[in-house]
Amino acid sequence: MSAPGPLAFCLRLLRRQLILAVRRPIEIGNPLLFFAMVVALFPLGLGPAPDQLASFAPGILWIIALLSNLLTSDAVFRSDFDDGSLEQLLLSPQPLYLSVLAYIAAHWLITGLLLALVSPLFALMLNLPAGAIGSLMASLLLGTAVLSLLGCIGAALTVGLKRGGMLISLLILPLYMPVLIFGSAAVKAAVIGAPAGPYLALLGAMLCLAIALAPLAIAAGLRISIDA
Repeated sequence: MSAPGPLAFCLRLLRRQLILAVRRPIEIGNPLLFFAMVVALFPLGLGPAPDQLASFAPGILWIIALLSNLLTSDAVFRSDFDDGSLEQLLLSPQPLYLSVLAYIAAHWLITGLLLALVSPLFALMLNLPAGAIGSLMASLLLGTAVLSLLGCIGAALTVGLKRGGMLISLLILPLYMPVLIFGSAAVKAAVIGAPAGPYLALLGAMLCLAIALAPLAIAAGLRISIDA
């Protein structure tokens, strides 16, 4: 039987990662549970005033989404590194760029996409105006994809370390800041009735740049971690 082409191999790898995630539902449930817990706690700290909650809601929701993504980034390559699958992947003739994209896509589907889909419920809990929910979902769909790409850079560089979670935060958190700023700004603009399009366009530009460059950095980081 002939070896699969690069695209077919990438899709098989994506399917494998999703199946593994479904078999470990805690990996899917943890970000959602963290999101729900923090959203439920914020009204207790800020008070139940609806106007106050609405003014803070864009920043709150985006900070929680960023932290949820950061919590799961460490595990992207960890299990495959432990069982030797990652080393075999680096030795395979398939393009590592596409293989890395499969890992990133799986991570985004089980974290960023799910968070974006459930965000309207949490937005209503924080009294975010209904007219801003569309901008919130759009900004999360674009922004969490960028966060996954950036987070996997840190995961690749620290995959060989026993406790790389804290190091990932130190390495990647500064890169997360522009995404947080423009993502929350898009939602704030929608809240006050201003156009959110410019901020979403900036997030889209960041996503295009990250798709072009982040897999190259991740591939280099994986090679460094394996060789070390």
